[in-house]
Amino acid sequence: MYDIATRERVLALVSEGRSLNSVSKATGISRAAIRQWQVRIEPISRAGECSRPDDLPAYSYLLGLYLGDGCLSRHPRGGYALRIACADAWPGLISACRDAILRVRPANSVCLVRKQGCVMVTSYSRHWPCLFPQHGPGRKHERRIALEPWQQEIVDAYPWELIRGLIHSDGCRITNWTTRMVGGVRKRYEYPRYFFTNTSADIVRLYTDTLDSLGVEWKPARQSRQAESISVARRASVALMDAHVGPKY
Repeated sequence: MYDIATRERVLALVSEGRSLNSVSKATGISRAAIRQWQVRIEPISRAGECSRPDDLPAYSYLLGLYLGDGCLSRHPRGGYALRIACADAWPGLISACRDAILRVRPANSVCLVRKQGCVMVTSYSRHWPCLFPQHGPGRKHERRIALEPWQQEIVDAYPWELIRGLIHSDGCRITNWTTRMVGGVRKRYEYPRYFFTNTSADIVRLYTDTLDSLGVEWKPARQSRQAESISVARRASVALMDAHVGPKY
């Protein structure tokens, strides 16, 4: 989270007559957060309402997993169950998801519920709706998904963790190939590529906006009726993704 001194420095730039867009680009802090500080500079206390995440990088990663393959549901005995679906094919992802939950909420336990072809990484707490205010009735793509200012601050501070969580849930790294004629001989070339596919336009926009902030080039891939796909294929951008995300395992 940003301290008071940082907030005061940012608001001082705005008071000089600079636009929110220019201040955001210069500082790396979102316009939404700056607008919030113009109304209230002090961090909003959530004491007595809900605790903050204990580990902010882990929260940013877990937020990506939740937006992709997660859900909240009421537990019959009170509280809520956070469930993240992780395919059996990626045991490393199952471990990473479990570790992220424990870092965000160390006081809560995590259990693995086996399903057909996947594991539901599950944890119970009455605080989950506070930590994931995107929770609501219906499917995610049928309702508006927008980050709260405090969530955006965390994403601004740890953007690669969010991207990693989104890719690990609804994305992949694949190897494409093509052929070219070289000196009269057809040769095969292979190149890596990242894809992210989601049915929520809001979640896709969050993904692409964060890629933009990191200098990662992307473009829409072939669309289906149900979902939108985003491709990262430029060599420099793939190298950035490899350095901070990497393939699932």
